[in-house]
Amino acid sequence: MLSYRHAFHAGNFADVLKHLILTQILGHLNRKDKAYCCIDTHAGPGDYALDGSYALKNREFDNGIGKLWLRDDLPDSVADYLNIIKQFNATPQLSRYPGSPLLAKQLLRRQDRLLLCELHSTEVQALNKIVKQDKRITVFHADGLKHALGLLPPKERRGLVLIDPSYEIKSDYTRAVETLINMNQRFATGTYALWYPVVERHRNLALERALSTSGMKDVQLFELGLQADSDGHGMTACGVIVVNPPWTLAAEMRRVLPWLADVLGDEGAGFYRIQTLADETAP
Repeated sequence: MLSYRHAFHAGNFADVLKHLILTQILGHLNRKDKAYCCIDTHAGPGDYALDGSYALKNREFDNGIGKLWLRDDLPDSVADYLNIIKQFNATPQLSRYPGSPLLAKQLLRRQDRLLLCELHSTEVQALNKIVKQDKRITVFHADGLKHALGLLPPKERRGLVLIDPSYEIKSDYTRAVETLINMNQRFATGTYALWYPVVERHRNLALERALSTSGMKDVQLFELGLQADSDGHGMTACGVIVVNPPWTLAAEMRRVLPWLADVLGDEGAGFYRIQTLADETAP
């Protein structure tokens, strides 16, 4: 939605989960020398000032990256993710949060490509500035759910597609599922990471049912909640559904999600969920 600005939410618990999984997947792809292509359907401006007016309005980062910043007991994968964030902060004080484009850029190798889609005209201008003249990166001023489909399959025949719409428009739930299924049909060996918020649980259950009956194979869900589902306004939990995940991801999430639920949850109310929506032998 053109009114959506991620700067209000930068560094919150949803970013922690989404970007932790993003760095895990890209790290796994980096284990082989063969090039890959990473596509981000909703890239945003890519860089956020946590001491700026947008981020300070609701201070959502306080319940996300802010709770992790000074801890010395981080699980290894969380520490690796945090070390990337620290590269963008010149002092020990947390003041800057890189979005998925900059996180991916940090992990990109010379032979890899990063394709970024962003529809918001102001956001895409900022995005172009931060990636500058990096020849490995291409920015598209476009609706990512539409445009990214045409980018598949990538010439590398190896890669990740990150799908994270704002879901401010309720049709995004069905559009995201339909797009993911179509993408998988074009590029069946690719890895896909679909982020979702939990605001009205019935929408999430419908999304899960649609994916579990889609015919796609090897579909895993990783969810992190700060508090129990509520009829009140706001996101109480979020998750990432991964198609063709790295074989190491589920085991790592089983180690990390209980820790994150305990550290980030509201007064002991945090929870997590790991579920297989379709296994590798799905029909």
